[in-house]
Amino acid sequence: MVQYLIQRLIWLPIVLWAVSSMTFLALRIVPGNPIETVQNQVMDKEQLARVEAVWGLNKPITEQYVNFMSNLVRGDLGLTMSSGVPIRRMIFERMPPTIELALVALVVSTVIGVGAGVISVVVENRLVDYLVRTLSILGLSLPIFWVGIMFIIIFSVNLKLTPTSGRIGVGIDYETITNFMLIDHIITGNWEALGSYLRHLALPAITIGLTSAGFVARLTRSAMLEVIRSDYIRTARAKGLYQRSVIWKHAMRNAMLPIITLQGLQFGALLGGAVITERVFSYPGMGMWLLDGILERDYSVVQGGIIFVALAYVLMNLLVDVLYHVIDPRLRKAT
Repeated sequence: MVQYLIQRLIWLPIVLWAVSSMTFLALRIVPGNPIETVQNQVMDKEQLARVEAVWGLNKPITEQYVNFMSNLVRGDLGLTMSSGVPIRRMIFERMPPTIELALVALVVSTVIGVGAGVISVVVENRLVDYLVRTLSILGLSLPIFWVGIMFIIIFSVNLKLTPTSGRIGVGIDYETITNFMLIDHIITGNWEALGSYLRHLALPAITIGLTSAGFVARLTRSAMLEVIRSDYIRTARAKGLYQRSVIWKHAMRNAMLPIITLQGLQFGALLGGAVITERVFSYPGMGMWLLDGILERDYSVVQGGIIFVALAYVLMNLLVDVLYHVIDPRLRKAT
């Protein structure tokens, strides 16, 4: 197990180098001048040359690449071209909201998806099974932006239960320690801010969770049906075990592997920013930040954001592999 982890960790810097290099080259292949885009104004040639010199864009691309990689090795991701704010500070501000959103959405999709999938297997080919399968397909088919807008109309505009946008209410005082608001508000005992934060988080997390639950429900149903017809399940039933014990203790554990894979990949994708959901709810996460950086051709924002997301994605996949070994003893013996 330890040897396997060491092998995976050796590949980590190689993957980050590849992602960093491809991002660097892709940004510079695209035609257009990022300075004019970021500054949002037309500059004469002399002004443009001075600004390009400040950012090192007047140097050969090979020299730019060497400078970029040397700064990256030192942990320097640079400054945003639009405002001059350090990229590390922007990541500190933007990544925690996205992690919180992704975690809550993952819990929602797992609870609803796995529960619906198991129920569908228990009552296979009955009315409830057909209903679960229909709702799963419906969840896969509905555009996420439409679901978000409908939730805003129903719960925010009509019922006035939740805010329409943002991360916390305007005018609420709170102290930032880790920028994970759930942790910060509990540590400081700021229950008013905690309540406002949870109300703002609810709709975007449920929107992502419900639309993802369809995938989870269908995969859970398929995996459970494959496992539940196995010989050891028939043996467990022949021994007189309760149906609940057979389903959850025997069948579910072996059906968990593909579900863990799916949820791990979904969580990794959400760390890149649920762009559409964050746009609909004006949620200040990585998705909106990266999208704005791409539209503005802000090299520093795009490079820093993608590198950090790639790191989170690789670590998430490593965690999934570790969970595989924890759940399946056959893999522990193989390694």
